[in-house]
Amino acid sequence: MTVKEFCQAIDSNPDAKMHWMLPDKSFVPAHYHITEVGKVQKDFVDCGGTVRSTKACVLQVWVANDVDHRLETTKLASIMRIASPLLLSDDLPVEVEYEEGVISQYPIGGMEVTPSGLLFYLGTKHTACLAPEKCKVGDTGCC
Repeated sequence: MTVKEFCQAIDSNPDAKMHWMLPDKSFVPAHYHITEVGKVQKDFVDCGGTVRSTKACVLQVWVANDVDHRLETTKLASIMRIASPLLLSDDLPVEVEYEEGVISQYPIGGMEVTPSGLLFYLGTKHTACLAPEKCKVGDTGCC
């Protein structure tokens, strides 16, 4: 889901509650906070020597002990508008950074409107060899 799609979803559903389903079908607790909205850029060299770059909009989700806290779409839409000059693009993919034992980043894989609000499905990220033709990936491994 891109920033544009995400913002359209939250703008189209004012004052709705948001729910975040993790890949294992469990949920982020309802009293979460979104403590950061940022653009993260990763510049790197792959194992074949090619310089690459990735960018994403990352929403940092944090759970505190104030169990009465609830963030609704109208407030998050306001935060996203404030973050817009930092993001510089509404085509960035949106990821959720969440800590449950370890910090993980999950791409938003989809969303649906439910009777209880917006349900965002969080996907998974995977490592991969980006230059299999150069490092002959196979039984012997990479690089």
